[in-house]
Amino acid sequence: MSTQSRRDFLLKSGLGLGSAALTGLVPGVSAFSAAYAADLVDPLAPRKPNFPAKVKSVIWLHMNGAPSTLDLFDYKPDLIKLAGQDVPASFLKGIKTSTQGGVGKLFASQRSWKQYGESGAWFSDLVPNIAQHADKITFIKSSVTIGATHDISILKLNTGDLNPGRPSLGAWVSYALGSANPDLPPYVVLYNGKTEPSAGSVNWNSGFLPAVYQGTAFRPGPSPILYLDRPELTAATQQRASLDLLKRLNAQGAARYPSDTELKARVRSYELADRMQVAAPEAVDLAKETDATKELYGLNDETSAGYGTTLLRARRLVERGVRFIQVVSGAPDGQTEVTSWDAHSDLEKNHGINAKMVDKPIAGLLADLKSRGLLDSTLVVWTSEFSRTSYGQSGNGRDHNPWGYTQWMAGGGLKAGFTYGGTDDIGLQVADKDTAVDTYDVHATVLQLLGLDHLKTTFLNNGRSERPTVVYGKVIKEILA
Repeated sequence: MSTQSRRDFLLKSGLGLGSAALTGLVPGVSAFSAAYAADLVDPLAPRKPNFPAKVKSVIWLHMNGAPSTLDLFDYKPDLIKLAGQDVPASFLKGIKTSTQGGVGKLFASQRSWKQYGESGAWFSDLVPNIAQHADKITFIKSSVTIGATHDISILKLNTGDLNPGRPSLGAWVSYALGSANPDLPPYVVLYNGKTEPSAGSVNWNSGFLPAVYQGTAFRPGPSPILYLDRPELTAATQQRASLDLLKRLNAQGAARYPSDTELKARVRSYELADRMQVAAPEAVDLAKETDATKELYGLNDETSAGYGTTLLRARRLVERGVRFIQVVSGAPDGQTEVTSWDAHSDLEKNHGINAKMVDKPIAGLLADLKSRGLLDSTLVVWTSEFSRTSYGQSGNGRDHNPWGYTQWMAGGGLKAGFTYGGTDDIGLQVADKDTAVDTYDVHATVLQLLGLDHLKTTFLNNGRSERPTVVYGKVIKEILA
């Protein structure tokens, strides 16, 4: 009986992952295991997409805590007329409402609304700066999700699953396309505020993919990357000698455990860190940005300065070839009570502060990308874990709403100034279930714009061929140009 292993057979027959990588066919041809993926000479080498891409980079704007899109983008005159009344039973049909506070009276906040641009899209007075870019935006007003607790729904937003263990969308993109800049991570996470986002790295990890594809978090402040500077009194030649020794020792360890992707990722992280000491400080340094650009992003206002800084860094990372930038909104600068968009009470105060934090920076990002010729090659995604109900809670807040809400995109390959789907007359549920857009559909569409077929971007995990959208997902073709 032959003792040749299946692994040896595949490698010798030219079907190993190394051969696939040389022909640029990693995504879409077959599913490969973590052991094979770890054998790549450079797992972050650039790889060809399945078909010509519309965009090169994604800036994923997660509004943490779930804003009420009813109070931002989804104008409902009937809700205003019916405010203070019980929710008519017809609007509650088919949904389970026992999330936290039960069903209160219909609630209308003190918003004023206007239409903007040739598209005539409605915006509230909370987002007057984003409104100026109405004709750049593609609205998805029939969004739905599963789950009504923040951590679970955030996990689904980022990984497509309600349980930890699956790769985030950014990790899939890094796996399928590799890096466009060897001196920077292909997948970066930015956030503002003093603390890391809720649940942390589980929302940007690589899951069952090799660890090299996980996101790299940059913290807020003047030195976003921990331990990037050389230790004091250590010369560059000394550090190089230390890293070379460490590399040799790690290589010996890796040879003993060839299937340990965590170890191989750690070895490569040392090498990347060495290169990043030159490239990364320049990439996140805003010193050379003009005063006009800083003002464009709201850096001259305490409330928006922190978030504006993250978005200006996001633009600089896009310019330098970073493929996926995940930006998570945090607590506005100078705030201790308002830490996210989670407005179960005092929605006016909460959304007034949070909208001021993000409105000018996001508008500045869209304008800046456009002026630099980058918007056509960049996809900006504005999203959240769910939204908020049209009925009230605590008298002046709103509960969680996974049944119908707004998300939007802007950038290459989209029908700009276009609206897809809609909610019912009070903004509680999707009006036409056939137009419902789940997280999986958003992921499939983002991958499509990057030139990736979500059905063919696969990875073999414990004998099962996995893909980013699990067993769901369809491309929202109606929004594509």
